[in-house]
Amino acid sequence: MVNAMVLTRFAVGKEKEAMEEIKKIPGVVEVKTVFGAWDAVILVEADGLKELADVVVDRIRCTNGVIGTETLVEVGIG
Repeated sequence: MVNAMVLTRFAVGKEKEAMEEIKKIPGVVEVKTVFGAWDAVILVEADGLKELADVVVDRIRCTNGVIGTETLVEVGIG
């Protein structure tokens, strides 16, 4: 199992629409809105790195209104 946080930036005015679509994506556990350089943190669970890449690249990044992402993969140290 691979867990990741996907930092996401939305186009102005597209935030709510994009978040609702992202919540429907299999593997997306939670979508949290935040203040700062990013607009949301998306928690994702996947069976492996390929599946994680499929969720991020093929689904989240292709969602209308998403203009940028950065993926932080959990490494389980400690």
